[in-house]
Amino acid sequence: MMHDYDDQITMEAQSQPSENSQILQTLALGPLSSSLSSLSSSSPTLPSNQDFHFFNNFSDFKLPIDQIAKTSDSLLESIGASAKTWGANKAINFPSNLDSIADDEAYDWLVDINDELLERFDVSIDEFHKIRKKEEETGRFIGSDPDNNGFQLVYGKKKKKINGGLVSDSVGVSVSGKEGGFSGFSGVKVKKEALATGTTGKAKVPFHIPTIRKPQEEYNILVNNSNQPFEHVWLQSSEDGQRFVHPLENLSVMDFVEKDIADIQPIKPPSMESTSFKLVEEVKDLKDLAAKLRGVEEFAVDLEHNQYRSFQGLTCLMQISTRTEDFIVDTLKLRIHVGPYLREVFKDPTKKK
Repeated sequence: MMHDYDDQITMEAQSQPSENSQILQTLALGPLSSSLSSLSSSSPTLPSNQDFHFFNNFSDFKLPIDQIAKTSDSLLESIGASAKTWGANKAINFPSNLDSIADDEAYDWLVDINDELLERFDVSIDEFHKIRKKEEETGRFIGSDPDNNGFQLVYGKKKKKINGGLVSDSVGVSVSGKEGGFSGFSGVKVKKEALATGTTGKAKVPFHIPTIRKPQEEYNILVNNSNQPFEHVWLQSSEDGQRFVHPLENLSVMDFVEKDIADIQPIKPPSMESTSFKLVEEVKDLKDLAAKLRGVEEFAVDLEHNQYRSFQGLTCLMQISTRTEDFIVDTLKLRIHVGPYLREVFKDPTKKK
């Protein structure tokens, strides 16, 4: 019976961080967020100075205000006396007597508390950036405890550290985090092999790998990364100069394909095995692709855009599919050639895209 009681205590202690995390997340995403928004919008309507003293003569105003004041004092006293925040025997008591409040001592106390917390946050951020920079320069993780890094990118998966526990992986068994962890879940997964070897599975890599060259350096692409305000493109003026001509205004109704789509029977795509695939990385292959597109009436287009190590984002791949073939165009390597070779087929109004 004693062993069962000890096991129950251990399980409760392990689940405590998870419960605290759930409570904190629920508060931050729910009542706290809505309360702060409501407080921010309603605070300008509260009376102040002489108006406050006038309304304070009426019980309908005075009673709720007194209750709010008591609740606020209680919260501030709890913050100042928190051993978890300031350490044992280092409480920063809130000056709740009237003389202190009149002398703005309470205001100064609140400013000092905010400054202390913000300074701690700044120190933590600086330390994180320092470690992050070293990791990017060396291409590996540093420190005696590589798991104690918060979120890290592990072969395309973000994983959250549970203090003193293990890190999640894609397959395996569930393992609870140890007491003292702070996470939104009580159990994580690691590979079974990791349990036997005492490791957490795959090796971690930094978010940015310094050995990967930037596209503009690899392919001599001239880019404009100037951080300038948005500017409208000047349009062509009408003949009378009274208005601007819309870029699509020169496309008349007769330019569009006239087909009775109601009588068209859907065509099933061929199987993956029977559909040819071509990776377009050379100019001659791009030229062949343009020739094939000129011979079809319709084709599909899909763009792959990302912002990895990019200021404004970039299009790294373009997939073009006809009824019988699939093409993947390397838009980084062929950046300066895509427009000249594919512009006409994309502008052709007789082709459906």
